[in-house]
Amino acid sequence: MIQTSFSYDALPMRVRFGSGVIASLPEEIARLGARRALVLCSPEQRDTGEAIAGALGDRSAGVLAEARMHVPVEVAARARARAAELGADACVAVGGGSAIGLGKAVALEHGLPVVAVPTTYAGSEMTTVWGITENGRKRTGKDPRVLPAAVLYDPDLTLGLPIAMSVTSGFNAVAHAVEALYAPDRSPVVSLMAEEGVRAMTEALPAVFADGGDADARAKALYASWLCGATLGATTMSLHHKLCHALGGTLDLPHAATHTVVLPHALAHNQPAAPDAAEALSRALHADDPARRLWDLAGSLDAPRSLRDLGMSESDIDPICDEVVNAPYANPAPVTRESVRRLLHTAWTGDPPRPRPLKATRP
Repeated sequence: MIQTSFSYDALPMRVRFGSGVIASLPEEIARLGARRALVLCSPEQRDTGEAIAGALGDRSAGVLAEARMHVPVEVAARARARAAELGADACVAVGGGSAIGLGKAVALEHGLPVVAVPTTYAGSEMTTVWGITENGRKRTGKDPRVLPAAVLYDPDLTLGLPIAMSVTSGFNAVAHAVEALYAPDRSPVVSLMAEEGVRAMTEALPAVFADGGDADARAKALYASWLCGATLGATTMSLHHKLCHALGGTLDLPHAATHTVVLPHALAHNQPAAPDAAEALSRALHADDPARRLWDLAGSLDAPRSLRDLGMSESDIDPICDEVVNAPYANPAPVTRESVRRLLHTAWTGDPPRPRPLKATRP
């Protein structure tokens, strides 16, 4: 069915994509009118961060390798202080959602422009969404100040991404596109990007799994992550992201792996209430039951399929359920305590996704 009523706001950002495009980074910093950029990355990406700083030459203000999942408020505060101390007037965020999220936290406080250099498939670089975790609770919001001024997608930088991380990061990207297909503020443009993003990513991941050095597969996965991230940037999030924000912020579960486990179950909950989205996903995945297809794909790629295996205790289900139900996101299917608890328990055990039961109708 053609959507006949919608609005679409294009985000003001610049994207450069291609093998070796990282060489244009000094040019992009100069284009912003910036003099010195602080490179932000995680401790695991320090070598890459140092290489990026070296490529910046005199335009480098140094490297801060302290990015962590869910952007703890104390890490954000240290990054802001370090940027001010070094006189940085721009940031280069290198890595996945943790590094780019840290760049956004600096931009939110100081208004410094961010150039994002993604090395995973998280997609945060395409959105105005920021998140900071404090006292076990993750706060999120939207602000145009945090949108990267430029994004450099260089598939060469993803060749060293570990296979397991590649798979879960890819599922994280797919989750963005899945929810965009039934978001209340979706548009035909977003739906086209979302369907293509799901198709490209789920085709690329088995090839990446088979050979992490497959340059074509890596480029296809990064292309898919761009599309999936763009859909996240153009729409509001629903039950899946609410669940993952609660699980990550409260229990500090690994971000991409949590998305991987939860996605099939959240989709199974919503499929009956979102027939157009289910039809698009069926085309992209070549499957009658998209939720079950994603669960099966995760298993075939040795991805986690149980919240219990990620470190969640069964006693955590009720507190997470309360957090989700008490402040729900917009969602096509009803979000009740009973249905969310059922969803979480199935995701915790690692059983196949169970469709949301439909209420019986009176004759």
